[in-house]
Amino acid sequence: MKKAIVILSGGMDSSTAAFIAKKEKYEIIPLHFNYGQRTEKKELKSFNDICDYLNIKNRYIIDIPFFKQIGASALVDENIDVPVEGIKPGIPVTYVPFRNGIFLSIAAAVAEKEGANALFIGVVEEDSSGYPDCREKFIKNMQNAINSGTKPDTHIEIKTPLIHLKKEDIVQKGIEVGVPLELTWSCYKEEEKACGVCDSCRLRLKGFEKAGIKDPIMYKE
Repeated sequence: MKKAIVILSGGMDSSTAAFIAKKEKYEIIPLHFNYGQRTEKKELKSFNDICDYLNIKNRYIIDIPFFKQIGASALVDENIDVPVEGIKPGIPVTYVPFRNGIFLSIAAAVAEKEGANALFIGVVEEDSSGYPDCREKFIKNMQNAINSGTKPDTHIEIKTPLIHLKKEDIVQKGIEVGVPLELTWSCYKEEEKACGVCDSCRLRLKGFEKAGIKDPIMYKE
């Protein structure tokens, strides 16, 4: 069976990408990062819940605490507030410098070890918060770099099935492929109850609203 490393945060987008990989008949090897994010414990729980739901035993959880040392992002620096005023133009303070580039580099190493020929990542370009490392051009450049810097018999394709979708399309796609959306987590700020006002919550809520579906996280009893 063909293998795919799936970068899985436990959020709605990455979980949907994982279920798409499953539908495409890949053996899924999920990869999760603890990088000092505010909701690290909740994201890890969501990751493990999704893996348990899919009955996946072979999973990677990698700690990369240096992001907190670098700082420069509200997700890893407690001195920088997570914005709650609404999504604004430009790159927000929740952007973690080169996070996806580092994630993909580590994922490439895991792919070489596991003999995987695909990396799935749930980046979204058109309806995201404006992160530069979610752009299609960046992903293609990373794929070229990875294949230039790995063994000659390593041929890795970075698959981004959501990159041109709107959030409401992702909600519908998630339901279509069977994602247990109630197990996913998107909030940047809180781990017990989603705040509903950070950029990630706003995008998620907007997506569910436009899809005509109630978010099981935001409206659970």
